[in-house]
Amino acid sequence: MRNLEDQIKKLAAFTSVMVIAAAEAMAQDKQQSSRRILVSLADRKLAVVEDDKVVKIFEVAVGARVSPSPVGTFQIANCIADPTWYGKGKVVPPGKGNPIGTRWLGLSLKGYGIHGTNVPSSIGHAASHGCIRMRNREVEQLFKMVQVGDSVELYAERNPELDRIFERTTLVAETSAIAAAAGGPNEQ
Repeated sequence: MRNLEDQIKKLAAFTSVMVIAAAEAMAQDKQQSSRRILVSLADRKLAVVEDDKVVKIFEVAVGARVSPSPVGTFQIANCIADPTWYGKGKVVPPGKGNPIGTRWLGLSLKGYGIHGTNVPSSIGHAASHGCIRMRNREVEQLFKMVQVGDSVELYAERNPELDRIFERTTLVAETSAIAAAAGGPNEQ
C-alpha cells in the first residue's frame, strides 16, 4: 500500500511539473505571436508591432521591379550577426564590403531576409534583389527587438492597418516640416 502511495505522489509531482511547463510554453508562444513585423512595400517602411502597438518604424529598401520582394506572411527563421554573403561564385566575409551588412534576419522563404547594406543610399528605394534592406545601425536595433519565430508580413498595397500605422508617421513628419518652415515650435 505504501508503494502505491509513493507512486501516486510521484505521479502528482510529475503532473504538476508538466502543467507548469505547458503553461510556460503557452505563455512564450503567446509572447512570440504578439510581435509582428509589418512591411509596406509601397511605402518602403517596416514597423515593429507588439500587442497591437507600434514600437518602431524604419525606412527600408525593397525589391527592384526586376526582382520584387515577395508578398505574404513569413516567420523569422534565423538571426545572424556579422553574416557572410554567398553569391554566384563569390563569398564576402563580414566587413564594410558585405552587401548584406552587419545583420541577417532570414525569412522562412528561402533566400529572402531583412538585412543591412553596404549601400545605405538605396534605403527608401526599390533597389534590392527582393530582400528588405535597412541601414546597418537600424537593422542592429531591429535585431535586438525580434527573435526566431516572429511573424513578418509583407504587403504590396496598403490596407486599413497599414494606413493607420504609416499614415500617422507621414502626417507627423509633414506637420513638423510645415511648423519648421513657419518658424513654429518644432523648428530645430
